[in-house]
Amino acid sequence: MTKFFLFPHRSKKALWLVFFGTWILASCEEKQDHSLFKIPISLEYAKGFQLFQGEGFWEIQVSQGYAEASETYRYLVLEPGVVMDSSGFDAVVRLPVNRVALTSTTQVPHLDLLGHTQSLVGFPNPDLISSPKTRSWIESGKVVDLGSGPSANPELVLDLQPDWIMISTMGEDLRYLDLLAQAGIPALINGEYVEQNPLGRAEWIKFTGVLLGKYEEAAAQFEQIKNNYLQAEELSHSISEDQKPLVLSGVLYQDSWYAPGADSWAAQLVLKAGGRYAFEKEKSVGSLQLNYEVVLDQAMEADFWIGAANYTSLGSMGDSEPRYRAFKAWQQGQVYTYTAKKGATGGLEYFELGYVRPDLILKDLIKILHPHLLPDYTPYFYQALGK
Repeated sequence: MTKFFLFPHRSKKALWLVFFGTWILASCEEKQDHSLFKIPISLEYAKGFQLFQGEGFWEIQVSQGYAEASETYRYLVLEPGVVMDSSGFDAVVRLPVNRVALTSTTQVPHLDLLGHTQSLVGFPNPDLISSPKTRSWIESGKVVDLGSGPSANPELVLDLQPDWIMISTMGEDLRYLDLLAQAGIPALINGEYVEQNPLGRAEWIKFTGVLLGKYEEAAAQFEQIKNNYLQAEELSHSISEDQKPLVLSGVLYQDSWYAPGADSWAAQLVLKAGGRYAFEKEKSVGSLQLNYEVVLDQAMEADFWIGAANYTSLGSMGDSEPRYRAFKAWQQGQVYTYTAKKGATGGLEYFELGYVRPDLILKDLIKILHPHLLPDYTPYFYQALGK
């Protein structure tokens, strides 16, 4: 009855129209579930995460945050001024973002490429970082050391209060997800290392791009990297099977030979560069642990030895482990390490920039295996060991 007294001069028909219109508006508001209006953004190579875009927001789903993951993590990224129901999400990021913490050197180049180097405020053991841009920022005193161990110190992260922290699942940071969530710090899982396609790892720059509000810039960076990679890959297509050299990889550690599996990211790059991988029958996406006699049988006559740890010379390599001297590649001086580029504090760029720049690694390998295909190219990561 009260509702009728609010409209003393209106007819019942008019009242019906008012109530009907109000009901329509209310119904629309009730059905304004933003998740219904999101569209998937296709990814070309990455398998571990998915992107969805809606009006004023993004949703990220990380389905392969770590090896053999069974849980999918959902992250909501809200553009400035947008408010919506965030229940059901594992973390909510609000743009703009100015303060971030990282936990892996492989995440650092993303900030550099997207113009956000100065957003970095925390990192565990910053001496591991090689990027000249980021080193300069660190030396200005703007980056807090989050701990010297393999994982970030959660108490330091809580004190820092970053807009978000990117978690690498290769460490032990997963156990701190609940603690960070309770403190209101968005913790985002980056599972790039699980990808075995080199371009799949590089495409994770789009993941970071969304979290920084820089998706378009990230997509443009990836497109350039992809084009460079595919152009380099095209060069090796002219190599016939009988022209492909046999390639050995890995080193001995406590009587076991550790090397990339035949299905791994590293092995794929050797194949794309026009080589034959010595351990092609050892199907694994991870690291192999082989008996020395098996390696000797399969790779003693290998033409090249790629990725021989961080030895500085053939002599020091042979002195440290005399069994290396049995390999043809060592005898002929065809041993290469990824130590050509080091940061000011000793970090290797290969383990930092390599994930997002597989085009450079591929060109390096082509130059080593088939130098005539890139006559004017100077390898970026790799260098031959001298005597």
